[in-house]
Amino acid sequence: MTDIVVKNGSESARKSRLSPEIRRGLLGLGLGNTLEWYDWMVFGLLSAFIGPKFFPSQDPTAATLNALAVFAVGFAFRPLGGVLLGTFADRIGRRKVMLWSIMMMAITTLVIAFSPTYQQIGGAAGMILLVCRVIQGISTGVEAPLSTSHAVELVPEGREGFVAGIISFFVNFGILFASLVSYLTSLVLSGAVMADWGWRVPFVVGAIFGFVVVYLRRTLPETMKPEELAQSTSKSVWSGVGKHWLSVLAITFVVGAAQAYNYAWNTGLPTAARSGFKEDATAVFALTTILGVVLVIGSLVVGRLSDGKSISKWFLITRALAIPSVFLMLMYVRPGIAGFAAVLLGGSVVLVLNMTLYNVVTSSLMPKSCRGAGTALGYGIGVALFGGTASYLLVWLQSLHMSWMFPVYVAVLSLLSILFYVLARRKNGIFIGK
Repeated sequence: MTDIVVKNGSESARKSRLSPEIRRGLLGLGLGNTLEWYDWMVFGLLSAFIGPKFFPSQDPTAATLNALAVFAVGFAFRPLGGVLLGTFADRIGRRKVMLWSIMMMAITTLVIAFSPTYQQIGGAAGMILLVCRVIQGISTGVEAPLSTSHAVELVPEGREGFVAGIISFFVNFGILFASLVSYLTSLVLSGAVMADWGWRVPFVVGAIFGFVVVYLRRTLPETMKPEELAQSTSKSVWSGVGKHWLSVLAITFVVGAAQAYNYAWNTGLPTAARSGFKEDATAVFALTTILGVVLVIGSLVVGRLSDGKSISKWFLITRALAIPSVFLMLMYVRPGIAGFAAVLLGGSVVLVLNMTLYNVVTSSLMPKSCRGAGTALGYGIGVALFGGTASYLLVWLQSLHMSWMFPVYVAVLSLLSILFYVLARRKNGIFIGK
């Protein structure tokens, strides 16, 4: 394993100053993550409104499940996006792919904002929604893993904790922004207007924001050197991915467990509260906004605490904590906004620990020559299998009065992620951090 690079996490490296170019690059990369999470969170949070508009609405629960199924289909196409765009990122460079991914997201978000409803054009409405989500799934299949890899490659050695905190801050800001926009829109327009046309407002906001990010990413620095690009071919990229197959498997479960926990807390529980227990939508959005604040602040704290430290050890400890904490959701078994608040905020501390570190951890498992393709493939599969289906699975199990099965499911995923990570680290080593 002579090609393995273990970065120096010394205090001097940790305090290395960042140039204005690197800071602008981190801003463009981070805001792209904000848009991705904003868009996906808005869709999940508003699924109870979106479902009856794009599908037959005689049964509101069935319409909501249809919308969540489309939500999951978008995730199913993330591995394809990871394969296609991740390969391009290792072949032609990071910058161009980062521009493509955000442009696709901005355009499709705008289309959803102004799409006709089922009542206006029938089944074609659902098809338009589905196509948009498929394109977004492809575009975001590379966004989170590649932007993290790009950011780690931009900053001085030993700053992996800093990158984890910054990228996670922008991710969680997207979650907070989605909750805040949904809450304020509901507060100003009322629930009836939200169900009619108000749900479109957050998507318009997202589309405008997307084009701002496209503008900012025009000046992203390229981290792939000319000689690295000259030596890179599709065959060499996928040969490297194949050589590190165990790392890809570990990435799949590292991402999948974190995302299952995340989507359960940020979309599954709020959707269950509104559609299953008929909680007040404005109150639910207010609590998800508070959760967003906890995640935003917490990500910066975790990033600072872990900067210059062993990311590997931090990951193993925080992932182990996720196993018991996910069972908090069993406290929310009957209507009551207080019970919902206790579960949502009670699990937020462990959630922020896991969501801050997992992307840098996945980047550490792949060498630079195939990092774009390898991390995107593992990330896409993990999100598709375990993240995108989490909200649907939670609501479905709740409808069958089997809610207890979901925390067991997430706990098993968390345990497997630890096992595969340790095995991959022993076999292939770590290429970023310690």
